[in-house]
Amino acid sequence: MTDPQLGLTMLGLFIVLLCLGFPIAFTLMALGLFFGYLGMEGRIFDLLVQRTYAVMSNDVLISIPLFVFMGYIIERANILDRLFRSLQLASGGLPGALAVATLVTCALFATATGIVGAVVTLMGLLAFPAMLRAGYDVRLASGVVCAGGCLGILIPPSIMLILYGATAGVSVVKLYAAAFIPGLMLATLYVAYAIGISMLRPSWAPPLPPEERNVPFGTVLISLATGFFPLASLIALVLGAIIYGWATPSEAAAMGSLGSIILAIIYRAFTWEKLAESVYLTARTSAMVCWLFIGSFIFSSVFGYLGGQSVVENFVLSLGLNSFTFMLLAQAIIFVLGWPLEWTEIIVIFVPIFLPLLDNFGIDPLFFGIIVALNLQTSFLSPPVAMAPFYLKGVAPKHVRLEEIFSGVMPFIFIVVLCMFAVYVFPGIVEFLPDYLYGPDPNAPAVAPSGIPEGGFQTEDLVPALPSLN
Repeated sequence: MTDPQLGLTMLGLFIVLLCLGFPIAFTLMALGLFFGYLGMEGRIFDLLVQRTYAVMSNDVLISIPLFVFMGYIIERANILDRLFRSLQLASGGLPGALAVATLVTCALFATATGIVGAVVTLMGLLAFPAMLRAGYDVRLASGVVCAGGCLGILIPPSIMLILYGATAGVSVVKLYAAAFIPGLMLATLYVAYAIGISMLRPSWAPPLPPEERNVPFGTVLISLATGFFPLASLIALVLGAIIYGWATPSEAAAMGSLGSIILAIIYRAFTWEKLAESVYLTARTSAMVCWLFIGSFIFSSVFGYLGGQSVVENFVLSLGLNSFTFMLLAQAIIFVLGWPLEWTEIIVIFVPIFLPLLDNFGIDPLFFGIIVALNLQTSFLSPPVAMAPFYLKGVAPKHVRLEEIFSGVMPFIFIVVLCMFAVYVFPGIVEFLPDYLYGPDPNAPAVAPSGIPEGGFQTEDLVPALPSLN
């Protein structure tokens, strides 16, 4: 068996083991070590040590546990309850007030934690019962919670963008700037749909009782001052410090973690038990991400060394695709992968397969990352294996059927597809803010009308660290 055949066998075996439910990180490392030993002999163990040390010393990845810790502190301190209540009072006069409050709460909480399951579960316990008690249609309430819960994949400071930046070698700061307008646009489209459907079908979102709509302005202002503005200000300071270059993502994440603890103390919701629980959950999540990162690099490095990456590149190039059809193919694959996999696995395992091909089609990795982040919204919502609806079903009342949840998320999937189309047709939506703040990237690929970059094809080496092992 030749080396490329070994590489393709390794990829096929991984997919089989993945379907059987084996732990992904350790499956990646085991396959990488086994096939690496067949093709590289003892050098694979040097690669394992090098990559493990590189992950532990990667400055970019330091921000992940800090942002996760910030999110868990906010969650455990019940700050989300205050936020939702204040937004509910402020939006009481709008059509679909509870849906609007839920979406805005999800968008804000998504900036504090990029963990889809946590946001959907919490809002499923907090906002979903409130909408059902108010007479909201189950489909609308389900779609709002599921779609809003997925916004953390895209809206900065997104953990997914941190992982993508570390994987693709793209500046996390520029990724945050690039994702800001698309994230705001997607959240705005969600809110517009909720208001529009509430006006077209009032029975789906009945108005709130008069006592909740006719709240004195002073009461609303006090509620916003105590429930909305503290968390919103903390997030704005963290995000602004990153985008404007006042602090690195790690430094801003550290200040955000400190700020979340201070907020919890001010709200008298801080206890040592909650702190210990947040630290434990942060350590567990961060360990999962780091081991995935180590396993994926070993797997992809061995896959590239054996020639599997060249086989994939040659096959894709032989299809005669242009930049549009390549993007369509890549996003279709990522869309399907989102059914059985979390976004972490997709970013660290499968996206690196596409990255070496981007130069061949004149696609900026920054732009590609934002499209992937948008695409992952749909993969978490679309049946039959949609993770967000299953999270909601786990905490929803027993009378809520999974079919109703799936039906409710379908309009939001169409909204995401519309947003992806708009971003592809008008790339300035992604490029404007990074170019305005940091100037145009001189290394961005120049695209010819055929979709092939000027100067012809250039295949990058996937594993530049391997020659040093000889």
